[in-house]
Amino acid sequence: MSLQPPLRDQPLETYRYERKFLVDMIDEHQIKALIRLHPAMFVMPYPPRWVNNIYFDTAQLDNYLDNINGAVDRGKVRLRWYHGLFDEAANTTLELKIKRGWVGRKIQYPLGRFKLGDDFSNTSIQMYFENGNLPKDMISLIRTQHAVLLNRYKRWYFATHDGRFRITIDAEMVFYHLDQNRNAFRYRYDADHIRIVELKYQKIDDPSAGKVASFFPFPVYKNSKYVMGLESVYW
Repeated sequence: MSLQPPLRDQPLETYRYERKFLVDMIDEHQIKALIRLHPAMFVMPYPPRWVNNIYFDTAQLDNYLDNINGAVDRGKVRLRWYHGLFDEAANTTLELKIKRGWVGRKIQYPLGRFKLGDDFSNTSIQMYFENGNLPKDMISLIRTQHAVLLNRYKRWYFATHDGRFRITIDAEMVFYHLDQNRNAFRYRYDADHIRIVELKYQKIDDPSAGKVASFFPFPVYKNSKYVMGLESVYW
């Protein structure tokens, strides 16, 4: 897959685990209460915030197919910013997220001001990247990708005092279909009934992670929000 070569030689120690849990029986307030009861004594290092993402894929949806087919090496490209969805953002981050089996890592490229509007198209976002002072190899990669999905959710953050384990709760999720030419952002899917809990930690801490994760009575979720969103607004 085209996303893999830049990171294939990276040592596995630079990757981290992300255990995902799908929660649809209790709300985020009950999940937060459960996390606060955890014997690892999680705390909130900073307040919750809204997370916005535009996901990219090839015309053949290679990234999506790699994910659902369980490819060992897979990846995705997304543009992320925080707070208001349609407000002007002071900056965004272009992320190349690489997975190798159960572990993964991100390469991040900070970009400048951005405003999502009705004039959004694949042409306009490609121009934004071209003017973003990205490395040549990343420009070459992003030219093979098309904007296919917009999503937004509210995220709460928790961490142990030593920082070894982190938990996020994502709720109030919404997904938007993206057209290649012009967008009114009317075709959307609200996933208010779903919460995603993620336990994140470095590979070195995997021996202790099972004990931390066993406290939560939630089913493991193997797919990504990208897969969930794409299947919700396209099929």
